[in-house]
Amino acid sequence: MKTRGSFAPFLTPILLVISLTVLSLDGLAQTRMMLVTTGSTIPESLYVLWGDEYNKVHPETQIRYLAVGTSESAKRVLSGTGGDLGGGDAPIPDMQLKKALNAAVELPTVLVGIAVFYNLPESATNLRLSGPVLANIYLGKITSWNDPEIARLNPDGKLPNLPIKVLHRTEGKGSNYIFSDFLSNVSSEFRAKVGKSLSPKWPVGEAFNRCQDLLATAAKTSGTIGYAELRCGQSSTLSIARIRNAAGEFVKPSVKSIGEAALAMEPKMAEDFRVSLTNAPGKESYSIVSVSWFYVPVHPPDSQRSFAVKEYLSWVYAAGQEIAQAQGYPTLPPAVLQKVRAKVAALH
Repeated sequence: MKTRGSFAPFLTPILLVISLTVLSLDGLAQTRMMLVTTGSTIPESLYVLWGDEYNKVHPETQIRYLAVGTSESAKRVLSGTGGDLGGGDAPIPDMQLKKALNAAVELPTVLVGIAVFYNLPESATNLRLSGPVLANIYLGKITSWNDPEIARLNPDGKLPNLPIKVLHRTEGKGSNYIFSDFLSNVSSEFRAKVGKSLSPKWPVGEAFNRCQDLLATAAKTSGTIGYAELRCGQSSTLSIARIRNAAGEFVKPSVKSIGEAALAMEPKMAEDFRVSLTNAPGKESYSIVSVSWFYVPVHPPDSQRSFAVKEYLSWVYAAGQEIAQAQGYPTLPPAVLQKVRAKVAALH
């Protein structure tokens, strides 16, 4: 069953306990169940597809996905009103976890990359940017496309004398967290003045609730720059910047470069799923990378629903990973996937 984020405000406790007993053809009672998952918009299409494909092999279970955003999903799960599973593109802050009425475990699902999109004349469509330059753009310190700091990175490009129009996302978005995490890693000034957050207080720029709206505005406005999950911009005509990585190479986001970043961080990631993947080492690594997470209640009130969640998660980290790869998502590194499967097996 496909359900879009526009239905999120109508989520009620009644929805969370949907369970229907029917008679099968042989007269035996069977229980059909609807599991409710809340989460961010970044992996929405994949999670909806997972639900559809899981229902084909487990017709007794339907998955409803409500794209309410990373921050809201975490809040609902930790308060016990967020359905059977939550999800987002940022780890839940430690303080929020400590104060939660309901404990949750965080499991990575797929890798995501945040691309930097821009709209400039054709003479400047192979733009190269560094983390510090991006930080200064989003701090409002670099305001023109022919600024000397940008020109030094693009000696062969013809940079126009255009003002930079900064676009960013609204509060509570996972892409905010990933992008601001990267900028905080590469700029001490950005870290001090803005920091990494789902809801950064951007000094400049125009805010957009949906990545599609941000990209649509950028496409019709010369001089704009913005960020969005790579797959969100697949159909966009906008150019994507090459970002200088920790090895000094300028790399675009792709399935390969996002996967390389995760592989470079595999040992640390296998020990701590919450480790930052931004600015990873390696010549071929893309710099603005993270994972999407499931937020799984540790002590669900209903054992039957808990068992159904565990069965679904077991499928996600087996057949579901193959489906994700076919949809163009870089999959989790082998050692990480092994650890996640062990975590799922230990769920009650």
